[in-house]
Amino acid sequence: MKMNCVIIDDEPLAREGLSNYVREVDFLHLTDTCTNPVELIKVLDQHPVDLIFLDIQMPKMNGLDFLKIVQKPPMVIITTAFPSYALEGFQLNVMDYLLKPITFDRFFKAANKAKEYYQLLNKTTSSETQKIEKEEDYFFIKCGSKYEKIYFNDILYVQGMQNYVTIYTRKGKYMTLLYLKNLEENLDKKAFIRVHKSYIVSIDKIEGIEGNEIFIQSNKIPISRNYHDMVIEQVVKNKLWDKIKFSG
Repeated sequence: MKMNCVIIDDEPLAREGLSNYVREVDFLHLTDTCTNPVELIKVLDQHPVDLIFLDIQMPKMNGLDFLKIVQKPPMVIITTAFPSYALEGFQLNVMDYLLKPITFDRFFKAANKAKEYYQLLNKTTSSETQKIEKEEDYFFIKCGSKYEKIYFNDILYVQGMQNYVTIYTRKGKYMTLLYLKNLEENLDKKAFIRVHKSYIVSIDKIEGIEGNEIFIQSNKIPISRNYHDMVIEQVVKNKLWDKIKFSG
């Protein structure tokens, strides 16, 4: 995964030198170059930016002043000829502080530090997303005076009758006041399929289909004529091994 980066420097030779360095690093992608932070603000509005190589003394706006006013800036590596700003720069949480003239070895070390932090951030975000997804793996229904927790993965099939449904799971069945249509709207269409006006089944729990019946464990669920072709298309077709599939 490449990091989108932007170079901000008012000196053409400095921009060119850093641009050449970026092109040598396979995990960096140069999105744009700017002559001052004001131009950078426009770039941030147009493109996702992961890393900024930022000069300090520039016309219109000082690089450190930019960091003080912008909210939640991307990762920043300072590139400057002035060592006196180092302490202030690190107080603003910059990733690294490169003094001109910048060697490629020093540039690569700073870029690699940014990559490691970037990977850590993405790993954390991924873990948080997985946690959220895990938390959304279930729902509650009211059965009489009790609230029952139902895991989507435990559902075998659902039967609807007038204004209530019965949810059949690995652990047992649960009846609640709910329209089948409302329940269907909240089920993952890749995991569940309507097979009859009164039945919805979990696709991965289907053990077999014969005629107009679906077999799930010891249960037989009817397939209505209106849904039959769609069920075969969605459940069977792409998984069917037959002579035609392997011929030729």
